[in-house]
Amino acid sequence: MTTVTTRTVAYTADGLTMIGHLALPAGADRRPAVLVGPEGVGLSDVERRRADALAELGYVALAFDLHGGRYLGVPEEMLARCMPLLADPDRMRDIGYAALDVLRAEPRTDPDRIAAVGYGTGGAIALELGRDGVDLRAIATVNGLTTGRPGETARIRCPVWAGVGSEDPIMSPPQRDAFTAEMQAAGADWRLVVYGGALHAFHHPPVDHSVLPGVGHHPQHAQRAWRDIVDLLTECLPMTE
Repeated sequence: MTTVTTRTVAYTADGLTMIGHLALPAGADRRPAVLVGPEGVGLSDVERRRADALAELGYVALAFDLHGGRYLGVPEEMLARCMPLLADPDRMRDIGYAALDVLRAEPRTDPDRIAAVGYGTGGAIALELGRDGVDLRAIATVNGLTTGRPGETARIRCPVWAGVGSEDPIMSPPQRDAFTAEMQAAGADWRLVVYGGALHAFHHPPVDHSVLPGVGHHPQHAQRAWRDIVDLLTECLPMTE
């Protein structure tokens, strides 16, 4: 365990002032870094804690913002912003690039060793960065099995790990099949883990507001998915090379 330093960072993306959460490990040396993308509701303490946990493991971690500092706990409001965003790869990439620029500008970050981990909408953004040819060491997406524009997935330059609940009605079997077919056709280095009995956003602790149908926490699989992500980072983004 290392001593973690955190701070908020403000930056501009999608016409909004975004408020991200940067977590730094102890020391002064450059470290590999991880971009952490939140669910469609927006940046919350869940992603902030995950960034902190990654910093405890030695990574520089930035949990990025989606909605200009807002958390959209009303499902209708979240869908009204996220559905157009998910339908626009260029907007998603702009949000991802803005956060990536912040992470790369941090003096502790080794700019040549960065991975992206995202949940839901944040996972879709991580995939779009890969599809745009960003030099990432790994991409992990949990319940964000989106497909991209024809031919662009061949530009992904790193392993892709994906996790989904078997009972997720949003990332349904046809959506899973489309995602895996796209990855396979592109020749990507990909893995898909289906967590039996889990719903959409199974990794996210229970919340005190209404959620979409088919959303629910699965404590055991949440821990397993986190371990799988850490294993991916250990493989693809080791502390030393």
